[in-house]
Amino acid sequence: MSSHAANAQAGEGLLSKERIIAHPGFNRWLVPPAALAIHLCIGMAYGFSVFWLPLSKALGIKEAIKCGPDVGFIAQLFTTQCDWPVSTLGWMYTLFFVFLGLSAAIWGGWLEHVGPRKVGVLAAVCWGGGMLISALGIYLHQFWMMLLGSGVIGGVGLGLGYISPVSTLIKWFPDRRGMATGMAIMGFGGGAMIGSPLAAEMMKYFATPTSVGVWQTFAVMGCLYIVAMLIGAFGYRIPASGWKPEGWEPPAASQANAMITQNHVHVKKVWGIPQFWLVWLVLTMNVSAGIGVIGMASPMLQEVFGGSLIGISAKFSELDKAQLTSIAGVAAGFAALLSLFNIVGRFFWASLSDKLGRKMTYTVFFVLGGILYFSIPASAGMGSKLLFVGAFCIILSMYGGAFATVPAYLADLFGTQMVGAIHGRLLTAWSTAGIIGPVVVNYMREYQLGLGIPREQVYNQTMYILVGMLVIGLICNWLIKPVNPKHFMTPEELAVERQIAHDRATASAVGASHAGYHANSMATVYLAWAAVGIPLAWGVYRTLLSVGKFFH
Repeated sequence: MSSHAANAQAGEGLLSKERIIAHPGFNRWLVPPAALAIHLCIGMAYGFSVFWLPLSKALGIKEAIKCGPDVGFIAQLFTTQCDWPVSTLGWMYTLFFVFLGLSAAIWGGWLEHVGPRKVGVLAAVCWGGGMLISALGIYLHQFWMMLLGSGVIGGVGLGLGYISPVSTLIKWFPDRRGMATGMAIMGFGGGAMIGSPLAAEMMKYFATPTSVGVWQTFAVMGCLYIVAMLIGAFGYRIPASGWKPEGWEPPAASQANAMITQNHVHVKKVWGIPQFWLVWLVLTMNVSAGIGVIGMASPMLQEVFGGSLIGISAKFSELDKAQLTSIAGVAAGFAALLSLFNIVGRFFWASLSDKLGRKMTYTVFFVLGGILYFSIPASAGMGSKLLFVGAFCIILSMYGGAFATVPAYLADLFGTQMVGAIHGRLLTAWSTAGIIGPVVVNYMREYQLGLGIPREQVYNQTMYILVGMLVIGLICNWLIKPVNPKHFMTPEELAVERQIAHDRATASAVGASHAGYHANSMATVYLAWAAVGIPLAWGVYRTLLSVGKFFH
């Protein structure tokens, strides 16, 4: 009796997990737009570079007031006498992904117990609120406030927002796990497509002779993100325990689908399971190779092809300032094209993995990716922009596809009960790759230049090193086998975990008022998809305008 009373009391909260158990008849296609609303907001983390140049002259307005040699990094955190260099501002970007990985790993288990709504609300407060703290930091010219606001607090919001829909979508779409997670994680790649041009327009609007308009832009966007993410969080619903799509049956155990388990692993055990570390290495190698070239894509294109990008027969080092500005515009279009393939790849490859299987999809990533990386020095030497650009577009699609496919891979191996928490721990691979990839590419470039190798050839050795990373990933992927049954929860352990997680067999277990509304109307579904689809379409349109410069 006391247990029932405690459960009923737990269900009273607006953010409680019991409150969002869906009624029979709820349309599961309402859940992906809720996830997209959150991911499109936090995806702006990829677009923060749009703020670096205006922030680097926040005091000087027209020209940056440079700090003296006696003003080190610690002094830059507090100084109000000089502008921040871009290299200092970049620390905010680094903190994003460090705290994304840490918060996802630390609070992933909590997510499974309290449900996606509470986590989504907290993500909204952290991400949007972090931008508001940063806005105050910009206004007061206190960089430590920006690191605390967007870097640390915002980074926690990133991690919580990123993992909030994973287990929910996998449970709603057991028949299409890859497609479901691909839809949401596509939003994270697309967030910068909306946020970057929006921020650029706002900074123009707010700019005055005494302000570059950045703090006002941060304040407005912070408020917009809080509202949009709260709408997404309150749109989350979870299926009752044991729910399955009408007419769908879990595939029977066979050799063909031996990788897909019907059992469940507790998140506390994954550190000791070899398959977890193999998937961790698979993601680390794939992402290290991709993230390394993302940051250098624009200068790589300029240095390899030089004046030929604008129809001039001259090497990069022979161009004047006007010509360098022209090819920088072309390279910006190339970067926009890559971002488009990164986003499309998240949905395409994750959906394809439902047909091919997760292990085969990653095999394609590593084999095809290795061939493409290996071909880049040859296509550069031939002067073939088409082959060079085509290779990178496919590579970036697989970079995005790896992120979108891995939650389904984890669900196949470890079950769905705690897949969100396990995915959170796996994201430490992203934090690791964020260090390895750029370090390899950037330092190899500097080393090659130091040896006197021409700029158009400095990336050749780097590409071969990245091929080596993919070979390691391929071997790790081949070694992944079904999880040993000894690691799975017993029926008794699973029952205890479901009780802790407030899982219910039906929404009526906590009363109809707590379960939300019936969602049979297709008009509601269309409206929800339009709410996220229209901003995304605008972002794609703005990106295509930049891509047009490249093809022009």
